[in-house]
Amino acid sequence: MAGLINSDDIAAVKARSSIEDVVREHVTLRSAGPGSLKGLCPFHDEKTPSFNIRPAVGAWHCFGCGEGGDVISFVQKVDHLTFSEAVERLAQKLGMELRYEDGTRPREEGLGRRSRLIEAHRVTEEYYTELLLAPGSPARQARDFLRARDFNSDHVRQFGIGFAPRGGEDLVRHLRGKGFTDDELVTGGLAGRGARGLYDRFRGRLVWPIRDITGDTVGFGARRIFDDDRIEAKYLNTSETPIYKKSAVLYGLDLAKKKISQGRQAVIVEGYTDVMACHLAGVDTAVATCGTAFGAEHTKILRRLMRDEAGLAPAKVIFTFDGDAAGQKAAMRAFADDEKWTSQSFVAVEKSGKDPCELRQAGGDPAVQALIEDAVPMFEFAVRTTIKRFDLATAEGRIQAVRAVAPIVASIRDRSLQPEYTREVSGMLGLDVEQVATEVSRAGRIRVDDATRAGADRGGRDDAVEPSVDEAAGGMPVPDRRDPVVLAERQLLQVLLQFPTVFKRDAVDLLTPESFSAPAHRAVFDGIRIAHGAGDRGNVRAWTSAVTEAAPTPVAGLVSELAVDTLPTRMDTSTGLPTSRYVDELFDRVRTIALTRQIADAMSEMRRLDHAETPAPERMRELGTQLQTLQRELAAIKAGMG
Repeated sequence: MAGLINSDDIAAVKARSSIEDVVREHVTLRSAGPGSLKGLCPFHDEKTPSFNIRPAVGAWHCFGCGEGGDVISFVQKVDHLTFSEAVERLAQKLGMELRYEDGTRPREEGLGRRSRLIEAHRVTEEYYTELLLAPGSPARQARDFLRARDFNSDHVRQFGIGFAPRGGEDLVRHLRGKGFTDDELVTGGLAGRGARGLYDRFRGRLVWPIRDITGDTVGFGARRIFDDDRIEAKYLNTSETPIYKKSAVLYGLDLAKKKISQGRQAVIVEGYTDVMACHLAGVDTAVATCGTAFGAEHTKILRRLMRDEAGLAPAKVIFTFDGDAAGQKAAMRAFADDEKWTSQSFVAVEKSGKDPCELRQAGGDPAVQALIEDAVPMFEFAVRTTIKRFDLATAEGRIQAVRAVAPIVASIRDRSLQPEYTREVSGMLGLDVEQVATEVSRAGRIRVDDATRAGADRGGRDDAVEPSVDEAAGGMPVPDRRDPVVLAERQLLQVLLQFPTVFKRDAVDLLTPESFSAPAHRAVFDGIRIAHGAGDRGNVRAWTSAVTEAAPTPVAGLVSELAVDTLPTRMDTSTGLPTSRYVDELFDRVRTIALTRQIADAMSEMRRLDHAETPAPERMRELGTQLQTLQRELAAIKAGMG
C-alpha cells in the first residue's frame, strides 16, 4: 500500500537501485555518448533506438514515445505494477527491509498483490520439485519420463521441474499452511474453485515453472504422464492472471537473456524439453512460447535484447519447427511476420523430423549444435516448403508453383535482393528467370493469413477460380476448349473414335496418354490405346464399345460424347472421311506439342538438378540422352510439315 511505505525508504530504494542494471533486464543498451546509454524502447515498437538512460542521474526517457521517469516508474510501467509494488520489488532485490509509517514491519497481507502471488508461485515450485526428487514420492513415472529423455536430477534442479500430485487438494493444503488465502490461490491460477471448494489446478503431471525475464516464477506448464489422466490435453498451462500473460512470456528467457544479448542471437523452439535439450547441448540462447504461437510481443522482447536495430550488423533469430504439417504451417506464419525483424531470420528443421530433444537423445549434443548451425534463411525454407506441394515434373505444376512462390519473393524486405532470389527460384523450379520475374512483378506481398496456405489452394493469386468439374468425365476438370491445345486434342480423339481406320496401326503407338494435357483426355486415350491392341477397328460400333470398356469408368460419358460430336472440318466427298491433310496436321500438332512439353520437362529437371543439394550425375546423363532423342523426333516432324 503506497501511502504506508516510509518516505526515507522510498528515497533509499531509488538511490540504491541501479537504473542501468534494472533496464538491462529488458533492454540491451549501448553507448550513446559520455554518461548516456540507449536501446530499443520497451514501450513502443521501433527499429532505430530512441530510448535513453543516464545512470548518474538515475533517469530514463524515450524520444520516440515521450515516456520517461526514474527507476521506480520504469519498473511500474514495464511490469504493470502499482507504485508500492514497484518499490517493494526493488527493495526485495536489494535485500532491504522496508519500514511503514507506523514504524512496524509490514504484515504479510499488507504486501502488494503481485509480491504475494510471486511468493505463492515460488513456494509452489519448491513443493513440486521436492516431490519429484523425493525417493519415496509417487513421482516415479515422472522421473521415468525425464530419464527416458536423458534428463537427470541435476537438470531437474537447474530448470526447477516438479511433480504435481494426483490427490487434487495437496497443493491447496500446502499453500494454506503457508498463510496464503483461497482468493490468492485462485487469482494466481494455482487452484480452481468448484462446488466442493478449492482443487489443485495441476494434478498428476510433470510441471515446468514459467518465469518472467527477471527470473520470478509466474506460471506453470504441465504435461500429462499418466494414461488414465481424464484431461485429454497433453499440455496444460496456467491461465492468464495478473502476473502471467502468455503473449509476453518466453520459457527459458531468464536463463538465455544474457547470452542472447551478448551474441545477438536467439533460437526459438517449440517445447519445454526442447529448451532444456538446447541449453544442455550448449545452445544457451533457446527459448519457447508457452501454449501460444510466437507473436508480436515475443518479437519485441527479443528485438530489444538482441539490439535488432537498423544500422548495426544484423542479429540472428533461428526458428526450429517440427518436420510435420503443423510445423510447416508455423514456419510459414513466422515468414509472414518476418518483416517485423530488422535482422534476417532462419529456420532449422532436422531432415528426419526430430525435434531438439529427440535429436539430443539420438545424436548427443553435437547433433543439436549442428541443427542450429545448419539453419537456412527463412526465405529459402518458405520457398522450398511451398514448392513441395506441386508436381514440378509437369508444366502445369511448375506454373502453379511459380504463382504460389511469387508473393513470397515479392515480400522480401530488401528489394535489392529480389533479382538474386528470383534467379534462385527459377533454378528450383526449372523455369526461365524472365518468367519468374514476370510472376513476381504481378504478385502482391504475402499476407499473414495467406502464409499458412502459401497459395496451395489458389495458386498464390487472389483472382484464381476453382476449375469447373465435368460430370461426364467422372468429376475430372472440364477440358477448356478455349485453349487451342486442348481443342486440338479433343478433335484428334474424335477422329480416333469416329474414324479409326484413317490412321495406320503403328501411328497410335507414337502417342501416349501423357501426350494429352487435359486429364480427361488422357483417360480417354488410355482406353483407345488398350482397345487398339486387341479391338477390331473395322466396325465403328464395336470399336467404340471396346474403347468404352477399356477406358476408366469415370470417362465413359466423355467417350460417348466424343464419338458423336461433329468435327469442325469438311469431309472428303468421295470417302466421307476427314481429309488426309486435316488428319495429318491434327496428328502432327498434338505430337509436336507433346514433344515440346517433354523437352521443357527434361530441361526443367536438368535446371533443378543443377540447384539440388545432392548431385545426380547419372540422372543428368539420362536426361541429356533423352533430350537429344526428343529434339531429333521434333525436328523430323517439323521437316515433314515443311
